[in-house]
Amino acid sequence: MVRIARFGTSQKAQPDYAAAFRAIGPAAIKLGQSLATRPDLVGEEAAHNLLSLQDQLPPEDPGAIRRAIESSFQRPIEDLFSAFDPEPVGSASIAQVHRATTTEGREVAVKVQRPGIREQLARDIATYEWAAAHVEALGGEASRLRPALTIANFKRWTNRELDLRREAASASELGEAMAHFPGYEVPAIDWDRTNGRVMTIDWVDGIKISDRAALLDAGHDLPELANRLVLAFLTQAISAGFFHADMHQGNLFVKADGTIAAIDFGIMGRIDRQARQWLAEILYGLTTGNYKRVAEIHFEAQYVPSYHSVEEFATALRAVGEPMRGKPVSELSVGQMLDGLFAITRDFDMQTQPHLLLLQKTMVMVEGIATQLDPDINMWDVSAPYVRSWIRDELGPEAMIAERLREDGETLLRLPQLIRRIEERFPAKGGAPEQPPVPEIELIWERRTREARRWPALVLAAVLGGGAVATATALGWLF
Repeated sequence: MVRIARFGTSQKAQPDYAAAFRAIGPAAIKLGQSLATRPDLVGEEAAHNLLSLQDQLPPEDPGAIRRAIESSFQRPIEDLFSAFDPEPVGSASIAQVHRATTTEGREVAVKVQRPGIREQLARDIATYEWAAAHVEALGGEASRLRPALTIANFKRWTNRELDLRREAASASELGEAMAHFPGYEVPAIDWDRTNGRVMTIDWVDGIKISDRAALLDAGHDLPELANRLVLAFLTQAISAGFFHADMHQGNLFVKADGTIAAIDFGIMGRIDRQARQWLAEILYGLTTGNYKRVAEIHFEAQYVPSYHSVEEFATALRAVGEPMRGKPVSELSVGQMLDGLFAITRDFDMQTQPHLLLLQKTMVMVEGIATQLDPDINMWDVSAPYVRSWIRDELGPEAMIAERLREDGETLLRLPQLIRRIEERFPAKGGAPEQPPVPEIELIWERRTREARRWPALVLAAVLGGGAVATATALGWLF
């Protein structure tokens, strides 16, 4: 039937995937951006085609962008910038970026939200919510994957991304967390020219990390860049618990001195200390082949229902992990690996963990970019020394004692305040005298309601009573 429908039509040799995602809407574009980082999953041609979704979407009318800036600041654009390029340097799904010079002479990038994007995204997400609810209602495998919770998390991430003040705050926080990591930079925010719909940040001069040929021509060490990118992500996720969760190729640049500069902080991930500990131990267990410990962590975190066997789960992990150990990514079959992992989640009734979706998505992106820079990179070998050091420093005996002292000290410091609150709630004596109880008085409308409800009962009682009297009278006549 499909062939019949296509009869007489011209078909492109390579489908335009990017155009299809654009036609669906801005929410779908986010998915396409993620797939662009994984040529090993979608193919080289498809990944190259999807790269245009990252910052090469059709731009808004320059006049509309100017009006958006002026209306958000309630002042002419000339009061903010001495020069403003109306042609965007990047145009993505939610906003586009323009180069400008502030009135003080500072070179900046101005991110401006697309007019009407909030309403469009709301419609798209409402459609996804409707579809996810119906898919999940089918039960079985669809229910286990929890699509409704996944869309709920996507909605929360997107709503956060729509407030550019939140993005500016995230950039500032990440910059502080990574200040001591050499070779990684977060541009500074111009807070005087930032609001909910416009964000101004220092301009970054550099080569896109996706432009492998340009990086080689500039003399950059690509394997070293790949290693540093992986370690930067691990530092954010495991050490800080706060990571850049939109690390696709369009958001990473390499400066002349080799520094990796990140931009676009609309989507950020945050994981608590316990989850970071589990993550570090899982990564270290996989790199060292300690599948028993990896399995135990999954049961401790309640990712696997307790009625399953830890030993059986460890064996299943070994079946997937052993073929990957010691090999570069170029020699691995990612499709087979994902198929094996998905089979494990299905066989052991593991539900999707929506709070870890951002972390998983970012790990996929980072691995994809690192592999493009260095096809021979071994992610396990790069990760192992860092994770081993973090576990030693953060989970060793000294760290455990220090953490216990800190927690107990904080508890002791809270005791005086707790006692004061108890005394305020239950005073021993003094204060205002206790008042006598106030009698409950029936209100007029309550009485009317009660009487209105009583009349049918009285009528029914009268009828029943009359019937009973009549029956008794008749029986008296009979007997």
